[in-house]
Amino acid sequence: MINSKLEKVINEQINAEMYSAYLYLSMSAYLESINLPGFATWMRVQFEEEQFHAMRFFTFLNERGGRVVLESIEKPQIEWKNVIEIFEQTLEHERHVTALLNNIADIAEDEKDRPTRNLMVWFIDEQVEEESSAEKIINELKLINGEGHGMLMLDRELGARVFTPPVI
Repeated sequence: MINSKLEKVINEQINAEMYSAYLYLSMSAYLESINLPGFATWMRVQFEEEQFHAMRFFTFLNERGGRVVLESIEKPQIEWKNVIEIFEQTLEHERHVTALLNNIADIAEDEKDRPTRNLMVWFIDEQVEEESSAEKIINELKLINGEGHGMLMLDRELGARVFTPPVI
């Protein structure tokens, strides 16, 4: 049985992951609206990854005898001034998620809850990749100043991304 402190923060994380999915889906919709289907595809994959993360916490909490309590999901932003701003917001958001995950890991350590601690190792490792990926795209966007032929090439590259659920 999972303790109430961890049950509470994991439920909060389920909501945070669902908000992340919703935010990335909104970004995808915006990118489609400005004719960048590859960037939109990249964000749809982010959407799918965040849903997977939420469901991983959902399943874990149920398996540990906790109670999943779903809350309202905040409405995401729908407009951005440019693609660089979108990816800067993505990086900022991923850093926020990293802090939330680190908090859960800290509580798991304090409570000596090894199953939760082990779960958090996977998530924290995943965040390194998430932040690195966003930083890489920001750097490329800045190199091409977010415009011109470079945008078309980057759009095609990002459009090749597909979601493959991790084997856990």
